[in-house]
Amino acid sequence: MKTLIHPQVDSGIVATAEAFTGGSLQCQCTHKPVEVLVSAQTAHNHVCGCSKCWKPEGALFAQIAVVAKDKVSVTANADKLQIVDDSAAIQRHACTECGTHMYGRIENIGHPFYGLDFVHTELSKQQGWSAPEFAAFVSSIIESGTAPDSMTDVRNTLTDLGLAPYDCLSPALMDVIATHVASHK
Repeated sequence: MKTLIHPQVDSGIVATAEAFTGGSLQCQCTHKPVEVLVSAQTAHNHVCGCSKCWKPEGALFAQIAVVAKDKVSVTANADKLQIVDDSAAIQRHACTECGTHMYGRIENIGHPFYGLDFVHTELSKQQGWSAPEFAAFVSSIIESGTAPDSMTDVRNTLTDLGLAPYDCLSPALMDVIATHVASHK
């Protein structure tokens, strides 16, 4: 039996459209959905196994990309959004009705990723978003109930999909964090 990772990658990864300039995201409500406009292409798209990220029903991983926060705006039903955990580094704004995370914002100006919002491009009907590049926090899916003895299959599936599995962020993003820390010493 094939290990399913996330509906957006299970059948293969759709390539990034070069001229893509963004689109809208909608929560899963059938009545008055929250809508978020992302007016730019995303970057660093990846599948994430952490226990904080929202995952669609049945998915082992979330799919997350980043974009400059000034390119993200709520265009409908903002009154339905609430921050999931005020103490978290990423302030995840979720719909209070369906629970879908619409975007996550880092408010701490000292954080290496300050100025970026985290978004779930799978919530968009538009095609062409940046393609997933890697898998982050892979071992964390154990915390959400995945059997430890299935991790070899999970990692093999991720590798077969072209998503290098890491138990942190990708090396490029870890370099960004280390550079930020070094420059502030």
